[in-house]
Amino acid sequence: MNRRSFILRSIGATLALPKLPSLMAAAVEGNPAVQSVKGAGAEARRFVAIGNLLGFQVKQLFPKTGGMDYEKTTLLDPLAENRSQLTVYRGLDHGVKGGHFAVHSFLSGVLNSEAQNRPDGNVTIDQYLADEVGYQTRFPSLTVGSEGGIHGGCQIAWTKSGVRVPPVTGPAELFEKLFVSDSKERQARRSEEQQVQGSILDSVMEQANRLSRQVNKEDKDKLDEYLTSVRDVEKRLELRKRWASQPKPQAPFEKPANHNAVEDLPLMYELIALALQTDSTRIATLEIGGDFMPQHLGIKKDYHALSHHGNDPEAIANLITLETYQIMHLGKFLTRLSKMNDGDRMLLDSTTVLFGSGMGDANTHKNSDLPIILAGGGYKHGDFREVSREVSHKVPLCNLFVDIAQKMGVEIDHFGSSNGCFA
Repeated sequence: MNRRSFILRSIGATLALPKLPSLMAAAVEGNPAVQSVKGAGAEARRFVAIGNLLGFQVKQLFPKTGGMDYEKTTLLDPLAENRSQLTVYRGLDHGVKGGHFAVHSFLSGVLNSEAQNRPDGNVTIDQYLADEVGYQTRFPSLTVGSEGGIHGGCQIAWTKSGVRVPPVTGPAELFEKLFVSDSKERQARRSEEQQVQGSILDSVMEQANRLSRQVNKEDKDKLDEYLTSVRDVEKRLELRKRWASQPKPQAPFEKPANHNAVEDLPLMYELIALALQTDSTRIATLEIGGDFMPQHLGIKKDYHALSHHGNDPEAIANLITLETYQIMHLGKFLTRLSKMNDGDRMLLDSTTVLFGSGMGDANTHKNSDLPIILAGGGYKHGDFREVSREVSHKVPLCNLFVDIAQKMGVEIDHFGSSNGCFA
């Protein structure tokens, strides 16, 4: 009955229940998946998180003056037009160590290696929100990134069961997901697959319920965890069925081709904006860095190698070029959202956008003092907020996640490593 090896066999198939992602925690009964919405689902709250694997040059990012009158810095310069729509934070982090391996705690506050005995594992805030409100849209969440990089595979998003959410890896794939409907033949095959999956789950539930009468209390508790995962997958299948017959939004342009992570970045942002506008999803994440190649910006050295710059002026200058490009397109994304109608307001007013990294200083592998920018979402913006960096007075980044969740309408007073709510 080991939690990681317990297996139920059904209909000649093997189903490892511990690996079933808990994606649809919110009950679907009484909440039809297809809802009547205006435009982007007017007044609905949305959340987008953008993470960089290798951090930013904080000396060129953070101002020295706090409050509304903070001075312009090299890396904030591309956001000058968006200044009133965003807040820059300094001093927030998760209190974790691990260098590149700790970067993946950016949206969870919990190291993957320390998540096993936690009720919610190392679930990231996007997936937590997807569990709570994701049933309202076709896609509970969208995860966009690369399957390459330092450790291989985008690791910005994690489910409650400790499973990495695989990313959509290019604009062509994201375009198809959002706008291209399956053929009638493919719809028929999907319907058959769902029926088979439903039959397997029914059999699993029957066997598990029978087994639960034969085990001790400790093992019964473990089995109950698996049954919860099975029920969540059942809800996910039910939602899939409800959306299968609903047409996707009309494509606004022809299917794009994949080029490279640098050239494709603005198109990825545009497709995420359209996903929000069409109410295809209300939660999205984008990870930058896996296959973000400096060569496509005329820089010959490897991104990871540059991040360990050793204070070499040329390497730092190249990094600033890369980071300025990334921040420039964040600004364009914010501007795009601010011009998209959402009922009686603009889409940026409904969308909280978090931008930053789980790496505070890649040169020294430091995961503290993270670069954090928060935009939109109905917050009061326009200032630079620096909190204490003393360990005894630290404000966990997860405190900000609690506030983001509350603004999404999710009743929560704790998340990850939080010790309160930071508005």
